[in-house]
Amino acid sequence: MELRILVGTMTGTAEAVAKDIEQVLAKAGHRTEIVLMDGRDASVFERNGSGCDAFLICTSTYGSGDVPDNAQRVFASLEEKRPDLRGIVYGVIALGDQTYGKTFCQGGLRFDKLLGELGAQRAGEALLHDASAGTMAEDVASEWILPWVERDLMPALAQRV
Repeated sequence: MELRILVGTMTGTAEAVAKDIEQVLAKAGHRTEIVLMDGRDASVFERNGSGCDAFLICTSTYGSGDVPDNAQRVFASLEEKRPDLRGIVYGVIALGDQTYGKTFCQGGLRFDKLLGELGAQRAGEALLHDASAGTMAEDVASEWILPWVERDLMPALAQRV
């Protein structure tokens, strides 16, 4: 299985999470590709011949519930072009801070909502990490990733339309 991890980050935390996940998955025999969303657009979801089986959005939340600056172009391109993403299987790791109330993890949740509207299939539930909880996002994601792959992602890939 190959997983393309799309990273939206302002301070580097989401990228650190992606790198830790990459190590955990490599030890389990899975291939990953970390792709920073900088300068990308909706075409980042094209699978033609890339060997990519699924996508994992790993993004922080910025400002008033926005996606990070480096992910703005991808998000806007998806909204504007509205590509048909049926057949795409994805997961979400959303980073946020509950002290911000209603905007908690909205960067990742906005991607989740948009991908669903475009026909992509989310495997399992999104991981929502709360920076104010006293846990490291890297540690929480590293513990979450293998059970998510086995319980949610692999069955979703097997049933993909």
